[in-house]
Amino acid sequence: MLFEDEHFIAIDKPSGMLVHRSKMDAREQVFAVQTLRDQIGQHVFPVHRLDKPTSGILMFGKDPDAARAFSEILQLGQAAKNYTAIVRGWTLMEDRIDYALQELLDKTTDSKARRDKPPQEAVTSYLRKAKVEVAEPVGRYETARYSLLEVRPETGRKHQLRRHLKHIFHPIIGDRKYGDRDHNAFFKTNLGTDRLMLAATGLEFTHPFTERLVLIKCHSGFPDEVMGIFERT
Repeated sequence: MLFEDEHFIAIDKPSGMLVHRSKMDAREQVFAVQTLRDQIGQHVFPVHRLDKPTSGILMFGKDPDAARAFSEILQLGQAAKNYTAIVRGWTLMEDRIDYALQELLDKTTDSKARRDKPPQEAVTSYLRKAKVEVAEPVGRYETARYSLLEVRPETGRKHQLRRHLKHIFHPIIGDRKYGDRDHNAFFKTNLGTDRLMLAATGLEFTHPFTERLVLIKCHSGFPDEVMGIFERT
């Protein structure tokens, strides 16, 4: 557990675990909601979601009122989320991506949703924490460059970080949907990992019941072999 009080509980969700049951992954048998419920012996209510391949901070309400209160904080933009990501190439030192995104609809669960909605406002800021050049040929280049980023979404669109970083030509490593196959293969073959290099590592908010400032942090969970390439520079 990363945080717990009488209203909320936060865990470090592993990469590859679904938050809850989904028709899109009907064969999956392990879910964060059920696992946590069994561990603490009571029902929990997720207040936001993390994509299956994304690891890190996942918050739950211990009752429906708490879940609604935290969801309202998120909707009003009153909670600051930080992510850690490893991307292809050398990014700018910092930047703000203001690029509207078309809503992504699920064929199964969103079959009755409107298909003609205009793109939604989406804003993401990032700060580069480190960069590295690896003396190995990847794709059509003789060396491979990567950036370690601290990323903060200012809005909450589906796959926002993954889509925004692809938009600026710095896709997240390990992203099978929006990423670069050559660099994904390099990480799998040479560093022994094919997980998405994206983790929710910070959450800051004013507690809706106690009015105290809460700051939750966790490590990225990226393998030591991956983080080691940045530490050697």
